[in-house]
Amino acid sequence: MNSIDVFCPGSVANISCGFDILGLCLDSVGDTMRVKKVSKKGITIKSISGYNLSLKTNENAAGVSALALINQYKNIDYGFEIEIIKKIKPGSGIGSSAASASGSVFAINELLGKPFSKNELVKFALEGEYICSKSYHADNISPLIFGGITLVRDHKELDIINLPIPSELYVTIIHPQIELKTSDSRSIVDRNIHISKMTEQSANLGAFISSLYKEDYELLKRSIKDVVIEPCRSKLIPEFKSLKKIALKNNALGFGISGSGPSMFSLCKGIKSANSVIKNMEYQLDKIDINYKCYISKINKEGLKILWCFTA
Repeated sequence: MNSIDVFCPGSVANISCGFDILGLCLDSVGDTMRVKKVSKKGITIKSISGYNLSLKTNENAAGVSALALINQYKNIDYGFEIEIIKKIKPGSGIGSSAASASGSVFAINELLGKPFSKNELVKFALEGEYICSKSYHADNISPLIFGGITLVRDHKELDIINLPIPSELYVTIIHPQIELKTSDSRSIVDRNIHISKMTEQSANLGAFISSLYKEDYELLKRSIKDVVIEPCRSKLIPEFKSLKKIALKNNALGFGISGSGPSMFSLCKGIKSANSVIKNMEYQLDKIDINYKCYISKINKEGLKILWCFTA
C-alpha cells in the first residue's frame, strides 16, 4: 500500500470508576486521516481541516507519535505525509489527541506491512498523547487500538486487557461547546485521597468489570460511581448536576465526565433509553441557551478502521 484512509474514533476514558484505567471506543464520532508514502524522509503534516492545530510535526500528536514509530523502524528510505479531517474538537473530553496519535501510528504500521504489535502502537501513540496532556495515560489510546472496552492494568508495562461488551449497551455523549485542557483538568484533582474513598472506588471498579462479564445491567448501574475525581472536575462543567439528574431519571445506567471533560457520557440499556436521555438533556440545555453537540453510539468493537487504501 502507498496510501491509506483511516477512521480515528472518539473515546470515553475513565468511565467514572476507572481513572486512567478504563476506556471505551465510540462508533459514531471520529476523525478521518489520510497517510501516504512520499519520497521526502520523515513525517510531514500536510493539512488539518476542522480545527486550527499546529502543522509542526513535533508539536502535533499525530506527528510526534509517528516519529516515535519510524525511529524504531530500521532502513526506511522514504517518509510519510499526513492529512487530517478533524471532527473531534480538541479539549472536548472524547479523545481528540488520542484519535490523532493512534491514527497516525496505525496507518503507518499498515503501510509498512504491520511490523509492530498493538502494544507497541500504544507505546508510540503515548508519545503523541503526552504532547497534549503532559502525562502518560493509555486509557483513551488503548480502546482505539484494541477496540471495545479496555482495562490498562499497568501503564509502564502496557498490560492491556479487552473486556466484554454487553449486547444492549449504548453510550450517549453531551458536549457543551467549551474547551477544557486535559492538563488543566488534571491539575485540580485532589492528590490526597482518604483510604475510605480508595476502597469505595476500588469496589466500584471491580463490580463494574464483573458486570460486563455477567452482562448484569443492575450491577453495572450500581458500579458507575466516581467518588474521587468527579467531585473536583464537575465544578468546571456547566449544568453537570442537573444533567446527571435528568439522565438517571430517564433510565441511564450511569452518568459521568468523559475523560477530563467537558463532555459527559451516560451508559444506557437499549436505544430507547439512550434516545430519552439525549432528548431530555437537549431540552435542558436549550432552555438555558448553551451550545452543545450530542451523540448516541454503540461501542466500537474494532477500533481504528481502514476506510480506503491504494496500492500502486
